[in-house]
Amino acid sequence: MEQKQGGLFEYKEKMNKKALVVDTNIIFSALIPDQSRIRDLFFESDILFYAPNYLIYEIYAHKEKLLKNSKLNEQEFYIILNNLLECIQFVPIALIDQTSKKKAYMLCKDIDEKDTPFVALSIYLNHPLWTGDKALKVGLKRKNFELLF
Repeated sequence: MEQKQGGLFEYKEKMNKKALVVDTNIIFSALIPDQSRIRDLFFESDILFYAPNYLIYEIYAHKEKLLKNSKLNEQEFYIILNNLLECIQFVPIALIDQTSKKKAYMLCKDIDEKDTPFVALSIYLNHPLWTGDKALKVGLKRKNFELLF
């Protein structure tokens, strides 16, 4: 495996755990009580979860809708959200190489450009993307993107 810039992800070669890049839709689903199996996977599995730091922006941009749909009070919402976020290794977008970003943009530009950071991180780390976005999955599969969970 090629060593990543600055050796930031060199340690993952030594780990035998499965790793996934998660997108915002998965976090949204984990906050909804009906989807607690998704939440359980974060807390009870030995999977390593990665996400670009852009995920945090998206969560707070949709906070009111999430609170309403989660049917949790604000305190419960923030406790669960915090616990979920602690399960994720966040990667600054600036650390993803330009080649991965360009490939991701070309894949996402006619599907949803806002998904580019997630696809770029999946390409960069060579880990499957876990998304609940059906249009993104269909669009990426149509373009022969195989790093999907």
